[in-house]
Amino acid sequence: MIRLGAGRLNSIVVVGAHCDDIAIGAGGTLLTLCEARPGIRVDALVLSGGGGEREQEERAALTALCPGADLRLTVHKLPDGRLPAHWDEAKGAVEELRARTEPDLVIAPRTEDAHQDHRGLAELMTTAFRDHLVLGYEIVKWDGDLGRPTAYQPLSPEIAERKVRLLEEHYPSQRHRPWYDREAFLGLARIRGIESNARYAEAFAVTKLTLDLGE
Repeated sequence: MIRLGAGRLNSIVVVGAHCDDIAIGAGGTLLTLCEARPGIRVDALVLSGGGGEREQEERAALTALCPGADLRLTVHKLPDGRLPAHWDEAKGAVEELRARTEPDLVIAPRTEDAHQDHRGLAELMTTAFRDHLVLGYEIVKWDGDLGRPTAYQPLSPEIAERKVRLLEEHYPSQRHRPWYDREAFLGLARIRGIESNARYAEAFAVTKLTLDLGE
């Protein structure tokens, strides 16, 4: 198992098609990053859920998942499940994000995600952030689209438990969903932990990676 660090991280971008996507896919990684790097800038963009209960949930959750960070969250109002029909608006939101930040790392959905909103956002991110390391997170769901990850962030048991606790606490609107529970979140983290020689982990897809081994 080869372990590569990302070097010095001063700024990251995280995006989700829906409120809770970021927390589910990369909540443990955010906790790990922000606790290790107090004051890190986190630019977060969510395309749907703005102006209501979902946005309030998202703001509270990401604040808790990014302790000590300079968090800047924007939540838009695109209709859930309709990103392809609102491509121009989504593209505009991503381009606006790109214009105001130069991150050291980008965390986004996977381009192989079966959900059209997740997949569409992932495709926009890899074109807008061409010269950045983009990690594509995974979200377990009925589609059965989990693949073979190429990158892992190990999570301590404390971080894994804390992530799940925050998911349960901050998204009451999702508790009725059959897949939204402790077993699902910790179960996937345990499997990814086994694959990365850790107790728990979050896994990511990397579509392109440039090495700099001469420095």
